[in-house]
Amino acid sequence: METVFRYLAPPSRCGYLPDQVWRLEYEQVSAMTAAEYLERMRQGWRRFGGMLFRPRCPACTACRSLRVVVDRFQPDRSQRRNRKLNEREVEVHIGTPSVTRAKLELYDRYHAFQTDFKDWPEHEPKDPEEYRRSFVENPFATLEWCYTIGDRLVGVGYVDDLPGGLSAIYFFYDPEERERGLGTWNVLSVIEYARQRGIPHVYLGYYVADCRSMAYKARFGPNQLRDGDGVWRDFR
Repeated sequence: METVFRYLAPPSRCGYLPDQVWRLEYEQVSAMTAAEYLERMRQGWRRFGGMLFRPRCPACTACRSLRVVVDRFQPDRSQRRNRKLNEREVEVHIGTPSVTRAKLELYDRYHAFQTDFKDWPEHEPKDPEEYRRSFVENPFATLEWCYTIGDRLVGVGYVDDLPGGLSAIYFFYDPEERERGLGTWNVLSVIEYARQRGIPHVYLGYYVADCRSMAYKARFGPNQLRDGDGVWRDFR
């Protein structure tokens, strides 16, 4: 691993729990293997592009990494309905990340919707080079999952292919198809892909118990949470 710089951001209002203060530690890397990143994830880090980050909050430990135990996963009733709705109509194409006009437009529509309906910060149109830095220029091989209905792009997800695990990075979708629950379908698809390949865990990033937008992660079970001592313990 080659580190470019590392810094601790000043405390600010938490993006998950507005009544809390968070502080994030960042590390920019120019080179990193998949195995090195897996070890970092086991230490509570996540990444976006070549930037690693983890919480270093002054008075809160609510952010805990969550992973699905693939060989024991059992979809609940809602997830089975989601599968029935999508499996014959939505196709998934797994390949190498790239920038296209269709992806940029879908990304912008998704974020404009989240701004209007979920009070996300105002969104500027995504610049192709910024998109490339965020999703295409990765320090190791990353999978791009494109979901289509007919010839129309309706969802895009990015997944790290790690030794012994898949890690979901980011997913965005067409707001006009929100009744399909494409976010759920994406996670179900990644879990099934891991099952077919004999991969034991799917990592879903941070889980915060009192954050409504993260509640969906706990519904993919059985799963485990990483404790502050670095041990993965059964959760749900």
